[in-house]
Amino acid sequence: MRIFVTGATGFVGTAVVRELLGAGHQVVGLARSDSSAEALTAAGAEVHRGSLDDLDSLRSGAAAADGVIHLAFKHDFSDFANGLKADLRAVEAMGDVLEGTGKPFVNTSGTLMLALTLPGQLGTEEVLISSDIPRGASENTVIALAERGVRSSVVRLSPSVHGVGDQGFVPTLINIARTKGVSAYVGDGSNRWPAVHRLDAARLFRLAVESAPAGSRLHGVGDEGVPFRDIAEVIGRHLNVPVVSISPEEAEAHFSFLGSFVPADNPASSARTQELLGWRPEHPALIADLEQGHYFSK
Repeated sequence: MRIFVTGATGFVGTAVVRELLGAGHQVVGLARSDSSAEALTAAGAEVHRGSLDDLDSLRSGAAAADGVIHLAFKHDFSDFANGLKADLRAVEAMGDVLEGTGKPFVNTSGTLMLALTLPGQLGTEEVLISSDIPRGASENTVIALAERGVRSSVVRLSPSVHGVGDQGFVPTLINIARTKGVSAYVGDGSNRWPAVHRLDAARLFRLAVESAPAGSRLHGVGDEGVPFRDIAEVIGRHLNVPVVSISPEEAEAHFSFLGSFVPADNPASSARTQELLGWRPEHPALIADLEQGHYFSK
């Protein structure tokens, strides 16, 4: 298959590109900059110049492909609302040109949205997310394409997609602990975060674009729920700083933009995804990955 990938040079995207190429697919990656284009060429992928705001470029990239994997997102939490709007516009533009083709369109969402829907309950693939919830509109728009002749699916990624080169939530928590001199958790720290290794996530995206049934919601979940205190304790031990509890009222001041995410209780299952696609997480779980030490090598 010739697969158009947005976000192809990101942390997850680079692994997805390698996974697709290794399975014999052709990859066309969206590149906004010269450095991104060079990285794609070096990886063995073709380059399609454009950005999430260049809807004509997205349309032409999707139209010329046998399938689409949409990973790109503007991760600017100071302007999150506009990032959501840009994502929805991009999804709508690519979905329109895929209508009636039967081609696969794999979108990306997150399990954290389930914590807003069913706080503290095990989130499964069957749980529907309101379009009023962040990324809900994008997720539901792609799922609805199944009724318009598109083999659409959504991969809900865990809040921690971990592995060498991670620049997401866990490195941010480590940097906060370094700066503040303590590794903190909220309350008793029993709230749970699911996690998945990025190489396992990459394989899931490949399986989704190859064979996920139309209208599938899939979960990129390896660990169903790691108690946040366990994460804080590993960070504290590797940095040799105290591990402390803070109150919910202190979370925003301590964790900055992560303050609303850290206390989330977001256990999630991937049982249906594993059954549907034969996907099995094979790489180290989050705590084991942290214990390897590469997160603390700076």
